[in-house]
Amino acid sequence: MRIALDAMGGDRGPEVLVAGAVQAVAASPATTVVLLGDRQRLAAALGRAGAPAGDRIEIVHASEVIGMDEAPFEAIRRKPDATVVRGFALLREGRVDAVVSAGNSGATMAAAVRCLGRLAGISRPGIAGVYPTLKGHVVMMDVGANVDCRPAHLVQFGVMGCAFAEIVFHRQRPRVGLLSIGEEGGKGNTLVKKTHELLQNSGLNYIGNVEGRDIFSGEVDVIVCDGFVGNVCLKVSEGLAEVILTMLGEEIRKSLPARIGYRLAGRAFARFRKRVDYAEYGGAPLLGLNGTGVICHGRSNAKAIANAIGVAEELVAHRVNDRISAMLASAQERSPAMDGAAA
Repeated sequence: MRIALDAMGGDRGPEVLVAGAVQAVAASPATTVVLLGDRQRLAAALGRAGAPAGDRIEIVHASEVIGMDEAPFEAIRRKPDATVVRGFALLREGRVDAVVSAGNSGATMAAAVRCLGRLAGISRPGIAGVYPTLKGHVVMMDVGANVDCRPAHLVQFGVMGCAFAEIVFHRQRPRVGLLSIGEEGGKGNTLVKKTHELLQNSGLNYIGNVEGRDIFSGEVDVIVCDGFVGNVCLKVSEGLAEVILTMLGEEIRKSLPARIGYRLAGRAFARFRKRVDYAEYGGAPLLGLNGTGVICHGRSNAKAIANAIGVAEELVAHRVNDRISAMLASAQERSPAMDGAAA
């Protein structure tokens, strides 16, 4: 499996991204990582990591990088040799199997759609986020790609989220919930109410509306929402996890009994930290593309990058796009109103 990595994106510089690539190839003997970026800088980073470029870590020179503050569509037009644009061009040409980036997420999505196009029947590709729950994991879609949506788009998000949950988390007939302000079908804005009607006839295992408090309960496997709401949920969850860990650390340091208790329960605290650590989930897949892409957090460390490469491999190996297409065709047959949704 050949995975292209935008090795110049992200907040921590190429050294961290290269270290993640090294971890990925060490964990998977069948993996080759193609690093995209400045050849000299990447070769130097590989040397410092003790893994010079070779058969399983390659470098493809790209002379431009899209910054986090640049407008996505304008940037990919002005910078045809940007790392993320080169990555999806390689995927289109069949020279790699997937692309992973921790750079500008909007530019990553724009480059992916421009180079690869969308799966048949998909109006809006989306970003699938993963959250820990009391009973495992929940997939939320969309978490930032589409802030203005129509009901049919949200149903498509449900289909794509189910395919992802089936493949990555081995859920059979994933339970789908629609994020709203109340469990009753009549609650919510116009978008939610109309989406509720479509989901009832989609053939998905739709359990109805769910509220924000249900996200982490484990009673639902896929949560559907527009990208504006999903991104707010994502950022709130990340911030809350960091605050809880920080507050807990402050309280533990205040007294000797608390420090002793922490040492006695050290393994439990370590397991908790692992469950809420975004690095454990790698990256968020871009679903609905005619290809495979994964977006990582800008602050991703080497472990997160390595895990994101693993997610990309799993999506390709299990042909997630074929599963999305099959599920979408079934949903559209049951609910003709999904056809012809505006892009």
